[in-house]
Amino acid sequence: MRRARGFTLIELVITVAIVGILAAMAMPLKEMVVKRGNERDLRNALREIRGALDAYKRAVDEGKVKHSQGDSGFPRTIDELATGVEDISSPERQKLYFLRRVPRDPMHPDPTLPAAQTWGKRSYASGPDEPREGRDVFDVYSLSAVRGLNGVPYRDW
Repeated sequence: MRRARGFTLIELVITVAIVGILAAMAMPLKEMVVKRGNERDLRNALREIRGALDAYKRAVDEGKVKHSQGDSGFPRTIDELATGVEDISSPERQKLYFLRRVPRDPMHPDPTLPAAQTWGKRSYASGPDEPREGRDVFDVYSLSAVRGLNGVPYRDW
């Protein structure tokens, strides 16, 4: 008659150790995947807002959006891109929308702030090395001081 054998204690300890090592190796990989996803979202949000800023400027240059003499031709706030501006070239004075909604900065730690407040804003009058807010929004940047996977701070993207 044969006796049924189970696993020995040594076999169980070795199996648990191997599973623990694999889990320890997977955690940094998971964190990197999450960070890479946030970086992709940041890149897409910057591209979307910057494209909308350029479209707004193009509309001003084409005479569709009212602006004062001496203005840069860029919107006063990021929210104008989503709330819309009056098309002065249209007889019905329809609104022009440049964004459906203002995307959030995925690197900003405070989820309670409105999306437009999660971005740093650079006015047309400020230089690229020391961006400052001003009368208009020429560019946006992340307020995060963290460095990306490529070694460049998110603020400089």
